[in-house]
Amino acid sequence: MSISKVRRHTISVFVGDESGMINRIAGVFARRGYNIESLAVGLNKDKALFTIVVSGTERVLQQVVEQLQKLVNVLKVEDLSSEPQVERELMLIKVNADRNYRPEIMWLVDIFRAKIVDISEHSLTIEVTGDPGKMVAVQRNLSKFGIKEIARTGKIALRREKMGACAPFWRFSAASYPDLGEIRPNDALLGSKSRAVIGEETSAGGDVYPVEPSDSFTGTQVLDAHWGVLDEDDTTGLRSHTLSMLVTDSPGVLNIVTGVFARRGYNIQSLAVGHGETEGLSRITTVVPGTDESISKLVQQLYKLIDLHEVQDLTHLPFAERELMLIKIAVNAAARRDVLDIASIFRAKAVDVSDHTITLELTGDLDKMVALQRLLEPYGICEGSGLTDEVAMQAIKGCEQEAMRAGKDLNQTTGSLFPTAGSNWSELELGLV
Repeated sequence: MSISKVRRHTISVFVGDESGMINRIAGVFARRGYNIESLAVGLNKDKALFTIVVSGTERVLQQVVEQLQKLVNVLKVEDLSSEPQVERELMLIKVNADRNYRPEIMWLVDIFRAKIVDISEHSLTIEVTGDPGKMVAVQRNLSKFGIKEIARTGKIALRREKMGACAPFWRFSAASYPDLGEIRPNDALLGSKSRAVIGEETSAGGDVYPVEPSDSFTGTQVLDAHWGVLDEDDTTGLRSHTLSMLVTDSPGVLNIVTGVFARRGYNIQSLAVGHGETEGLSRITTVVPGTDESISKLVQQLYKLIDLHEVQDLTHLPFAERELMLIKIAVNAAARRDVLDIASIFRAKAVDVSDHTITLELTGDLDKMVALQRLLEPYGICEGSGLTDEVAMQAIKGCEQEAMRAGKDLNQTTGSLFPTAGSNWSELELGLV
């Protein structure tokens, strides 16, 4: 009798976005004693994409997939482990940076193609993007300097596109670019209205969302670039709050934490779960809408949980935030050059290419994600992963991001040791990296 081996599985779950959905999915794993190693949740219009990493045998994981498919409002469940895939993870890591060791840290940052997103007199905050193996290598090399804090998104993944007409998105790409197919469909016009119709026809399976005409961006944005910004006439006080929680790394903890949000009717906009800076602990970064008063009560309820060690509302503090996105675009030979030019402007990277698609990786804030999506929608977006997968970390001597983007004098706003007004602003200070 053969014994099934335990191996790591990457499960992609596409669901309708509604309050309590994360708690219901986490409950399926908790009831079977599975410890979710990482979880990334991204918003895609009125739907959400979960990327879950969990270890188990093939037979038992297949049962879990079948149970997930029975949940109401779950559109599609896939185990990507057995297929070629593009996997990425984003990590913010804060390390002690004494003057004597800072050149060596900068050297390591350059080797791993990382970026420095916040700096103070005694510490550096570094952004790293890559596969999980790269995250481990970076953490191991920086541990000798003293790691103060780590925030990780968890892994996000997209299936590598196959070549030719057998590929999943060949029909969608060929409809957008008739020169790809041998037979041109009669209704495959190049106008934006016809592309919206094509998107609606192919989106029933949960893989492709409709490409909206350019004149409808105001009403049907994929992501709201201004969510969380309080208007002068807004009397409700609603805004997005970024919460950072340090919890025990054990089965069922995520179900318990998300249960607090679900029982109070909070719809989580973004959730990232990854290993923390201390062994045995995990860090959860989540974005939820609410007033300052209601979120304050929510934090008090979270502190009552036994497995929760720390929770911070970073909304009103200076902090570094980053989001990670993988996005697959339909292209032909002519459009590929245009897409790569747009990607270069946004400092996005091409991580997978086929004869009819190209997959891009992008890191930055939400405004940057939305701007790139708007420019790429006319070409046809096949699928995306981690569309609003945010991690955040408090800055020691940072400043408000609005002040950085406006180019205000940092000495007047926070008293930090950055250049005064009139100096040349770096990419770091302008929030472009």
